[in-house]
Amino acid sequence: MTKVSTRFARTLATAMAGVSMLGFAAATAGEVNVWAWDPNFNIAAMADATARYQANNADTTFVVTNVTQDEINQKLQTQLLAGVSDGLPDIVLIQDDNIQRFLQSFPGAFVPLSDHIDMSKFADYKVAAATYEGKSYSLPFDSGVTGLFYRADYLEEAGYKPEDVQDITWDRLVEIGKDILAKTGKQLIDMDYNDDGQIIMMMLSAGQWYLKEGNEPNILDNPALKESLEVFQEMAQAGLIKPVSDWTGYTGAFTSGEIAMVPQGVWITGTVKSAADQAGKWRVAPMPKLNDVAGATNYSNNGGSSWYVLSSSQNQEEAIDFLKTIWAEDVDFYQGILINQGAVGSLLAARDGDAYKASDEFFSGEPVWQNFSDWLAQVPSVDYGTFTPEARLAVRAQLPNIANGGNIDEALKAMDAQLRQQMQ
Repeated sequence: MTKVSTRFARTLATAMAGVSMLGFAAATAGEVNVWAWDPNFNIAAMADATARYQANNADTTFVVTNVTQDEINQKLQTQLLAGVSDGLPDIVLIQDDNIQRFLQSFPGAFVPLSDHIDMSKFADYKVAAATYEGKSYSLPFDSGVTGLFYRADYLEEAGYKPEDVQDITWDRLVEIGKDILAKTGKQLIDMDYNDDGQIIMMMLSAGQWYLKEGNEPNILDNPALKESLEVFQEMAQAGLIKPVSDWTGYTGAFTSGEIAMVPQGVWITGTVKSAADQAGKWRVAPMPKLNDVAGATNYSNNGGSSWYVLSSSQNQEEAIDFLKTIWAEDVDFYQGILINQGAVGSLLAARDGDAYKASDEFFSGEPVWQNFSDWLAQVPSVDYGTFTPEARLAVRAQLPNIANGGNIDEALKAMDAQLRQQMQ
């Protein structure tokens, strides 16, 4: 048993007390059970996929169950630890930065889909996230490829043009942000200081993560992390960040026009566009890159998830064929979920479809989907390891202090100490 499994086992007795409450009806032959969260995004896309598959495979039926991300993690952890497969689905959605924990802790629990599907069809960084000991286990789904959403009208009011935010560094963006604040009164971005998404986007753009070689902390000697924290502190100290306390506050700050820019994953596009009165005022540029870090790029990722087939499935053949036929080959399917759900998939061939090439008048006629899909192919790959949740908690604990001007070197030491303690 690995160290991660040992830590899980410490809570098994407590978790097992609720196993009977966690179970779902076992799958029957020919009926593929799927677990996913978000009815308006993941589940809606899966519904489109199953309908397309059933058009030529009427004997295969699907039951798609809405299960929160936390519940999925809990149910899988509890039942895989106990060796109980009853009630587990055939196909399950797991967030990319959490999958290594399951792959390394529960060898053999998932089907290596690279044995059945050509993984070169997908973005490299998505495949790498679910690769363990030479096998890839995911059918890569949505990308969290990032972009810099910005109010072109605020930029112009401050004396800048769209080309002034193309392929720039974070240092340059801070300079522009100071001008925007001085000339328009608008802060540059908003951020919940209890969330590390902003730090992740900056750090990952240089191909760095909180961990290295799977389970080794990468905190103290990580120049990308340190510079990301330095940029964050400078923005906070200069008043360029509007602090918010929850998701409603976060989205409300830009949909109400309070801030000038939103560095975020492509999945935020629908929320940005929900402010219909702002059509034509927004545009999207590549993410800024770190200034002094080797390997720095203007491409990053935040979020994203993928589909997995459990080895306990009674319907492996149907589940794999479904994923291969629709999710790994059907380019038209990806045009539909882009239009209907705003889902930018990881299948590289989908970029050649009409929906990806279309311009968007909300963003001043820019081909935003094509841009995001081009950036998708350039996102650096990282090894998320098995202790990403613990690492993120350790970093988040220090962000309020750093925002208030705290010593970054001391904060890094505290992050490292907390992470190492949690890994024991």
